[in-house]
Amino acid sequence: MKIGTPLSPSATRVMLLGAGELGKEVIIALQRLGVEVIAVDRYANAPGHQVAHRAHVINMADGNALRELILKERPHLVVPEIEAIATEMLVQIEQEGISEVIPTARAAQLTMNREGIRRLAAETLNLPVSPYRFAESLAALQAAIDGGIGYPCVVKPVMSSSGKGQSKVDGPEDVKAAWDYAASSGRVDTGKVIVEGFIDFDYEITQLTVRALGSSGQVETHFCEPIGHVQVRGDYVESWQPQPMSALALATSRDIAKRVTDNLGGRGIFGVELFVKGDQVWFSEVSPRPHDTGMVTMCTQAQNEFELHARAILGLPVDASLRAPGASAVIYGGVEAQGIAFEGVAEALAVPQSDIRLFGKPVAFERRRMGVALANGKDTHEARARAKRAANLVRPVKG
Repeated sequence: MKIGTPLSPSATRVMLLGAGELGKEVIIALQRLGVEVIAVDRYANAPGHQVAHRAHVINMADGNALRELILKERPHLVVPEIEAIATEMLVQIEQEGISEVIPTARAAQLTMNREGIRRLAAETLNLPVSPYRFAESLAALQAAIDGGIGYPCVVKPVMSSSGKGQSKVDGPEDVKAAWDYAASSGRVDTGKVIVEGFIDFDYEITQLTVRALGSSGQVETHFCEPIGHVQVRGDYVESWQPQPMSALALATSRDIAKRVTDNLGGRGIFGVELFVKGDQVWFSEVSPRPHDTGMVTMCTQAQNEFELHARAILGLPVDASLRAPGASAVIYGGVEAQGIAFEGVAEALAVPQSDIRLFGKPVAFERRRMGVALANGKDTHEARARAKRAANLVRPVKG
């Protein structure tokens, strides 16, 4: 692909559907390569809006509104960054040759819905997964649990991200609350949840997998070093790279990741989530875009996940190699307010080999991710301690 000059007739135009903290970093990476970027989100002044050439606010789940905007902007590439998108319209856009959807419209459609990707992984690719059922009512959810899923289990909306709507159910007394939380917290209310049997895993990883053009002009698969992470109610709070694991578990993880991403096709980075116990590996989920746990790559890799994504979608060479062990820790809002301020930034940056990213979200909630601390160390143990210390030193306050 030729790269033109932004804001000129020769411009290479990329539209990001979703302009949160991950989209913001993709936009920065694209702009460094001379790309004209259009950022779209459901609310004004989203993080990516603040750094894009142009910004739009629409309901991306409205297919007609989405089509109208794409026809107006005529991007060469459309890059979905969230779940709440009218993916059926993306299929039409791709079929009509209006824009290329990254990685593909089919991949976006399958992965935006847990039912689609779980059935692909378990029923088409025969990958090892946790036991699962889908339920469209509270009664059906209870029947699925009683009929074989058992306790403990995990209930999630079929369309959500960052742990929204996810609950661990330990007994019958938790089922109704889990149903209500899933129904009210998904990106899109589909009236359906997935209930998964609980796997007693040792740890979980994100295997960042990059599909990029090689020197032959054919797509090649590249793997980043595995990322370990801690989640609370499905939402990432800490990650580190590399995660130690056996040679067999690592090979199995990469085999699963390649089988899934080969099926989805296209170019770009995929965040493949896996459960690991000893040498055993189970597929959990896949995101066809940069992953929140992968923010750690901003301090660990030669090219971080956002740069890898930008290069891959533009057809450019990639380097997924590790530079140094590192870790990330989330900085939460702590308060509910608009236009908050942050104290303690100088103290946080005084932590050895540390850095921070403040996302610039216009509204804070107590548990909203407002930033991330990054740190390197001689090993991941030291890096994790430094990242957590830096994150804890940043104090959000009402502005």
